Amino acid sequence: MEYDGAVMETNLEGLKLIRKGKVRDVYDLGDCFLMIATDRISAFDVIMPTPIPDKGKILNQISLFWFEKLKDLVPNHVITGDVDRFPSELKPWRKLLDGRSMLVKKAEPLPVECVVRGYISGSGWKSYLKDGTVCGIKLPPGLKESDRLPQPIFTPSTKEEAGKHDINIDFETTCKLVGKEVAEKIRQLSLAIYRQGACLADEKGIIIADTKFEFGFHDGELILIDEVLTPDSSRFWPKETYKPGGAQKSYDKQYVRDYLSSLNWNKQPPAPELPAEVVSNTRAKYLQALEALTGTTHGI
Repeated sequence: MEYDGAVMETNLEGLKLIRKGKVRDVYDLGDCFLMIATDRISAFDVIMPTPIPDKGKILNQISLFWFEKLKDLVPNHVITGDVDRFPSELKPWRKLLDGRSMLVKKAEPLPVECVVRGYISGSGWKSYLKDGTVCGIKLPPGLKESDRLPQPIFTPSTKEEAGKHDINIDFETTCKLVGKEVAEKIRQLSLAIYRQGACLADEKGIIIADTKFEFGFHDGELILIDEVLTPDSSRFWPKETYKPGGAQKSYDKQYVRDYLSSLNWNKQPPAPELPAEVVSNTRAKYLQALEALTGTTHGI
């Protein structure tokens, strides 16, 4: 369904919708999945009733950019993001799918979110204020909010259903969930991906403060799935305005969170509509991130 030029939800008649996440709709095509990034936006684990036009296209293009950049470091689930290479059964929806979808391998996802933090912010900052640790990792005393950490840390969380909060867990719990060997592998990969991505983004004037990755198994091989290093899965800060000691300006949906925090809303469904100014400014921030990283807006 289109809403003010935005795609709030999809309904590809005759195709099997197997998952509807906060942002992505996934269809089973038999030998692969069709993953569509809609223009839905969530905050505080609640999906907003107002879409952000072109957000799904922006996220999809950023993910495709990173999957290509990182493919020598870790295999991923992408088959193609080129609609001209999609099967003929998808032709009726070509306009809808163009730019905001990809065909991906059928992977069995791991039950953990692989969070990496290079800076202390968000729930990590709250945990640090409480006892000086994040996910069982002891951090140096005297850190200020948004400080860069001495080195990136792996701080996984559970993967909860839409509407529920992911729960930060320590490495020992991760080992219990996926096995020690897999836990060590995803920790090593997550830190390596973050370092490479953060280094490239830094050259483009963006600080990736923290991010989360998802992994899954395909034909016995551990691969990177879902999205990667987007403003939805990461905190993107402009380098030029970075100043530790408080919250930072961002390219991500922090703008929406800040607006919602100014309201008398209990952060439970139903969420309030977003005003036009918030929608427009949020879209602009996502688009700035895409252009900064890839050098183009991809015609969006």
